[in-house]
Parts: sequence; structure tokens; C-alpha cells
Amino acid sequence: MDMFNVLKASGKTELFSEEKLRASIRRVGIPQNLQDEVIAIIKSRIYEGISTLEIYKYIMEFLKDSTYPSSRTKYSLKQSIMDLGPTGYPFEDYISEILKMEGYQTRVRQILQGKCISHEIDIVAEKDGKKSMIECKFHNLPGTRSQIHVPLYTKARFDDIKEKNNLSDVWLISNTKVTPDSLNYALCSNMKVISWDYPEKGSFRDLIEKYKLYPITTFLGLSQNQKQLLAEQHIVLAKEVCKNPSVLDFLGLPKDKKDLILLECQIYNDKI
Repeated sequence: MDMFNVLKASGKTELFSEEKLRASIRRVGIPQNLQDEVIAIIKSRIYEGISTLEIYKYIMEFLKDSTYPSSRTKYSLKQSIMDLGPTGYPFEDYISEILKMEGYQTRVRQILQGKCISHEIDIVAEKDGKKSMIECKFHNLPGTRSQIHVPLYTKARFDDIKEKNNLSDVWLISNTKVTPDSLNYALCSNMKVISWDYPEKGSFRDLIEKYKLYPITTFLGLSQNQKQLLAEQHIVLAKEVCKNPSVLDFLGLPKDKKDLILLECQIYNDKI
């Protein structure tokens, strides 16, 4: 096969890697024989300069029509998180739900008085007598990374409020990657970092899959506007809808649309 360059979401190019592609589809539990089918499809359609987004769309089309449609949920996970936007508030609610599964008591969007000024803190989490300040950094564009200014201002805010509010530590949680400088500064400042793929065990993606906390944006039967309306009501988890379908009532969905959502709940039952 000829060597082709792939255009990444960040704007950079790199050589197409069958090994990387296979690793990404293996992660969502697609059987070996279907993995080979996906690879064959991509190889037949690849060209110089193809974008990772286009490759992603080909794979999603395949999974939608395959005998393993629930794999589509996990493969589209990163985009589904980005679709929680455009504001960062639903993301904060979503992180709060993940932390609850980790045994934390959480409060979102708290105004805390510091030594100098007051600050709105995304999440205050408590566990085992320790109280943590959580900074949630949400990005809704592929390829965007948390830059160095994020841990810089997070550390400054923490230093202002920690004594008055008896805070033990500070975390930075991002739905995308962080730059090397951001990570190095945060770790040097004793800041806990959880990003899309960091740390190697216990990353943001790992936590979602560990607890099967898939966002409402995974549902194909809802429009983006309807998903945002649910998020505004602090309904951010797919399992909330599956366990209590009445939360859909305020959307005024016709019966066939509602039935479609409930069907998706059955399809993804082993995932949600």
C-alpha cells in the first residue's frame, strides 16, 4: 500500500498508521473479523491528505450498520463529550457525576471568598475529610488543547481561596489533551491532572468507560437542540433517560421519536 499523509484535527499531518487505526477500533470491543472489514474499507477510500474526521465518519457509518451498533457509542465518545457544549456548564455537571461515582460529595459552581477576591469554582469535591477545588476545562473543537495559561490561573485562584475555605488540593480536568508545558507546570505545582488520555490509567476516557457514564449526546434520536435543552435541566447522562424516560416529556416528543430513544437504550444496554 502507498504511504499517505493524514490531516489531524490539530492541523498537523502524519503518516497513516494501520496500527493506530486498529488500536482505536479494538478499544471499543469490535471483533477481529469486523476490525479487518473496517481496515479494508478505510484502505480502499484513503487518499493523500484525508482528514481524521473523514476517516472517523467512514467508521461511524460502518458501525451504525454492523451487528455491533453499541460500539458506535464508545467510538464516538470524544465527539459526544464535545457536543455537550457550547457552554461549559453541562460539562461541569457531567464531571460532578463522575466524581460522585468515585465516592466524592460534590457542589458545582460555588462562589468562594478568597484572601483578595471571590471566585466562582467549577466544582468543590469532598472525600475522606479532604476538600478539593476542581477546575473543569471544556473544549468543543477537535484538536484543541489546554494551554499553559489554564494551570497558571487555576493555581493562582487556588492559592487565593485555599486557606479561607480549608481546601486540601486542586485538580484540573479537561475533555481534551493538555500541552506538555501545561502538564509539567501543573505537576510541578502539585496539581492533579486528568485529561482525555492522562494519566495512563485513570484518564478521563477511562473513568467514563469504567462507570459507563455516557452523555445524553450519544443518542442519535435527539437533535442537538433537544440534547442542549436536557443539559440545561442538568440531565447530562444517557442512563438518566434510560432509567427514567419521563425526563423526555418536557421536550414534547411524538411517540415514534420517544420509542426510538427507548430502542437506543436497549441497544446500548450493555454500555449504559
